[in-house]
Amino acid sequence: MTKQELLHLKIDPVDDEIYQKVKTNWDAHSKPIDGFGDFEEAICRIAAATRSEEIDLSRRGAIIMIADNGIVEEGISQSGKEITRSVAGNLGDGISTVSKLGAGAGVDIIPVDIGIDCEETIPGVIDAKVRPGTNNFLKEKAMTEAEMLQAISYGIELVGDLRGRGYRILATGEMGIGNTTTSTALLCALLDQDPKTVTGRGAGLSDQGLLHKQEVIRLGLERYKDTFLSCRNRGEEALEVLNCIGGLDIAGLVGIYLGGAIHHIPIIIDGLISSVAALIAERICPGTKSYMLASHKGREGGNALVLKELGLPYYILGDMALGEGTGAVLLFSLLDTILYYYKNGSTFTKTKIEAYKRF
Repeated sequence: MTKQELLHLKIDPVDDEIYQKVKTNWDAHSKPIDGFGDFEEAICRIAAATRSEEIDLSRRGAIIMIADNGIVEEGISQSGKEITRSVAGNLGDGISTVSKLGAGAGVDIIPVDIGIDCEETIPGVIDAKVRPGTNNFLKEKAMTEAEMLQAISYGIELVGDLRGRGYRILATGEMGIGNTTTSTALLCALLDQDPKTVTGRGAGLSDQGLLHKQEVIRLGLERYKDTFLSCRNRGEEALEVLNCIGGLDIAGLVGIYLGGAIHHIPIIIDGLISSVAALIAERICPGTKSYMLASHKGREGGNALVLKELGLPYYILGDMALGEGTGAVLLFSLLDTILYYYKNGSTFTKTKIEAYKRF
């Protein structure tokens, strides 16, 4: 897919008629109007996205995009890039944190090597490597435009393939040392934020390490400032920012969100990295966010900021900072419970209680 084809993608609106039917069904349950708050809205939005009142969440997966980031050269993490390869192996073996959460929640974990800095194919991990890690964005653009588009296109294609295999809802996740730096840099560029106010500690930086990380992000933004200002619209800017200072994991996730909108599959956002990818997807193709659900607030301060920009509520307030799609996977158990009630809860007709009226 070319850059212009991507920018001219048309996203189908969700089905408002289905949304209203499900909302009416909720109002028929023997409870106060909107008693389950955002959870009622979540079920309505899932139905509208999938275009069916018969909501089926039984086949679900979490796509974990894995990539290395050249900016690690600048010492912005307490861990080296070798950890990315190690965790990818654990994902392939089904023993990582999200793998175990997925087993408990009935979620298939789908790890993807979109840019790990290694030569071998990792057992249990899909090999979709665009290149072995990005460049150090303080020295040159993180990736070429062609590489960025390849990663985005792969994400779109993967969602289409999974839909063909029966999946009707997906979650996002990622893994890659240094990606809180790339995602925070993207956030600052797209939302005009000061790195000092939104940069988090990632996997656990010291005070000195945090200051250094903030400075690295500031220098990166300064290096490409004129390039970003020359963009003609928000879609072009989002792609240019991703191209210059982003990561291949984020580019792949952008494709997942776009694929969800194209193939009418709801996509659950995880934490900071996933939410920044969601923002980029929405900037490229407005309307994509109608197919998204946020899972949790996260410890990284920028996450809530991005979700506010997207206008998406989060459902879990757990001070999580684990990544790998863990927050997104946890949301499935809540959705299962509320969906069970939606399908089996008593109605005012059955209980012979006078129904509440919506004003």
